[in-house]
Amino acid sequence: MSNPEVTEYEVGQDNIQPFGLDIHNPVFVVSALSITIFVLLTLAFQTEATAFFGWLRPFLTSTFDWFFLLSANIFVLFGIVLVITPLGSVRLGGADAKPEYSYLGWFAMLFAAGMGIGLMFFGVSEPMSHFGSSMGGTVLENGVRTDWAPLGAAAGDIEAARNLGMAATIFHWALHPWAIYAVVALALAFFAYNYNLPLTLRSAFYPIFGEAVWGWVGHIIDTLAVFATLFGLATSLGFGTEQALAGLNFLFDTPTGNGARVLLISAITAAALISVLRGLDGGVKVLSEINIALALLLMVFILAVGPTAAILETVVSGGIAYVKEVVPLSMPFGREDANFSQGWTSFYWAWWISWSPFVGMFIARVSRGRTVREFIICVVFVPTIVSIFWMAVFGGTAIDQVIADPQASVQSASLELKLFEMLKHLPLAWLTSILGIILVIVFFVTSSDSGSLVIDTITAGGKTDAPVSQRVFWCTFEGLVAAALLLVGGAGALTALQAMAVSTGFPFTIVLLLMCVSLLIGLNRARKDSAQTTN
Repeated sequence: MSNPEVTEYEVGQDNIQPFGLDIHNPVFVVSALSITIFVLLTLAFQTEATAFFGWLRPFLTSTFDWFFLLSANIFVLFGIVLVITPLGSVRLGGADAKPEYSYLGWFAMLFAAGMGIGLMFFGVSEPMSHFGSSMGGTVLENGVRTDWAPLGAAAGDIEAARNLGMAATIFHWALHPWAIYAVVALALAFFAYNYNLPLTLRSAFYPIFGEAVWGWVGHIIDTLAVFATLFGLATSLGFGTEQALAGLNFLFDTPTGNGARVLLISAITAAALISVLRGLDGGVKVLSEINIALALLLMVFILAVGPTAAILETVVSGGIAYVKEVVPLSMPFGREDANFSQGWTSFYWAWWISWSPFVGMFIARVSRGRTVREFIICVVFVPTIVSIFWMAVFGGTAIDQVIADPQASVQSASLELKLFEMLKHLPLAWLTSILGIILVIVFFVTSSDSGSLVIDTITAGGKTDAPVSQRVFWCTFEGLVAAALLLVGGAGALTALQAMAVSTGFPFTIVLLLMCVSLLIGLNRARKDSAQTTN
């Protein structure tokens, strides 16, 4: 495949420009109209929408759990192949390309975009849930009480239950999700920087579809990417909203109803709009670095004043347990722990996949100059190590509190409140709880800003300098979708958000599998071209 000299102007020559906008027709129009209709219908028929969302998520995760698990395994193996083969030597942007950001700034942006809110929401709640289930207890599974055991420790074996609980948690936050992100990010970066194609999802399929990617095939791919990004992001914003409201109520007894949800989403969306106006370097980059610094500060504080020895032991033993159990947990067929694979893993993989256009494109934008090998190692393996440490510090501290006192408040608290109940038993609880709320909110802002940047790039046909007004439009829309789903969901608000993440993640899984094939073709040809040039 020779390097296609397709410019953004040529690809986007069917653009329309009303009101000074730079719209890639028809992706922008179809996406915007579809999402507007979805929001209006959801709000107009709330009872029916609630019932539909309550049915949709369990149907998809129970019917296609094997597909989600199998696909995620393929993405991990694909990343390993790229690291250990000569393909890893290909440099994004060409042999002379240099990285635009330092390792610190790069890590901060990719990590804040990739999992910020999720780590805050599930850092305590998920290890606690898996610890309880491994002990054979009744636990909260994403808001629904159920009995299940993903691995199953012997009754009364507390250490085994701790290790198995950590292994199950790390499984959902380590290699598999970051491999999903890496596939999309690497494909986008490679075809944008090495083949001069627009930075949009359709470009990643040029080796398979050729010039057809600029027609209806590409329109479908990009439109699916917009839907997946918007609903995946709305799910994360919903988790952040529920946790921030729970923290504010915990500290100040503020309301947590629908009015408070809308008010908080509106305020955070306004903050995200300010970040949008400041641009990538002045907005997302600065906020990401501040947030990572605050997150590390909170983690180090808990490590220092909490059960330090137990935490460090959990880091090691939990990591070892993960290595031992990652294969059994990854098996897509013949499983007996249906509630775990369907209730947790299938949802997670669909959620990560729905997030992948957003996180992948954002990582691609800041990764020029890295080799494929360096990219995979840094994007997959470094965050895996950080996730293990994070879960051990937050989850391990909460588990230690329950071991010391089975009636500890963190045991019975709702998912969104568990972080604050854990902090309550440590020094400076009021201050650290405030810090936790700030972290959730700033992660919320960076996600919303980054998401609007990505969706705007997709709907503008790959342009990275589209008018700011379009990013303002998408940033506002993200808040509207999150608010609509939370309002419709009522008591089961998170179920509605999760249902939409899974429903968009399912078709996009197929897109990602094809993307692996396309990327492999492109890397092979690039390496051959490089070898011929050298000779």
